[in-house]
Amino acid sequence: METIDLSDGDVRALNRRLQRRDGNEETAFEVHNPMGGHALAAGLMHDVDVTIKGHVGYYCGGMNQEARITIEGNAGTGVAENMMSGAVRVTGDASQSAGATGRGGLLVIGGNASARCGISMKGIDIVVQGSVGHNSAFMAQAGRLVVCGDAEDGLGDSLYEAVIYLRGKAGGLGADCIEKEMTDAHRADLAALLDRAGIDADPADFRRYGSARELYNFKIDNVGSY
Repeated sequence: METIDLSDGDVRALNRRLQRRDGNEETAFEVHNPMGGHALAAGLMHDVDVTIKGHVGYYCGGMNQEARITIEGNAGTGVAENMMSGAVRVTGDASQSAGATGRGGLLVIGGNASARCGISMKGIDIVVQGSVGHNSAFMAQAGRLVVCGDAEDGLGDSLYEAVIYLRGKAGGLGADCIEKEMTDAHRADLAALLDRAGIDADPADFRRYGSARELYNFKIDNVGSY
């Protein structure tokens, strides 16, 4: 494992190294003294393991492909934004828009996530061990959001075909989001996802939410609401 000290604050040099753009073939990195820096470990496109020892700022792990990134601390806005594949794990809390527009891969948040977790997600799987803030999974198009705690108001507002699993209470469901039947197949699906995330929780404790599909088409009777 290669150890990189970020005390000099040179994020571009760090990312070039992690992206292996300098020709190195390392498969494991450990980053010390991140000091809340922004866009750390962004744009990784190789099968590498990266452990960041401390808190990070905005957009850590953004546009990730194949890499497995562990943040041993808290993460700022947009962690794992637009992730394509691989995995990003935050041991602490995450700020707003975690996993935004993510198209694939797995994001695990060991603590709580703030507002708009999973906004406009397009295939990513997000597992939050704690609770999520308002408007989480807003306009979520595909993928799965698992919340082991509670969700604030506006959960799943205007979502499309994404699936939400919630163990705790919802402060309020967003437009067109409804509770749906939780079948044995859904419980098996959730159990496999929780196992991948390394979270010990009983799928039987969760409820499933999805789209009522009432917003898919324009309705003249609702013209006053548009």
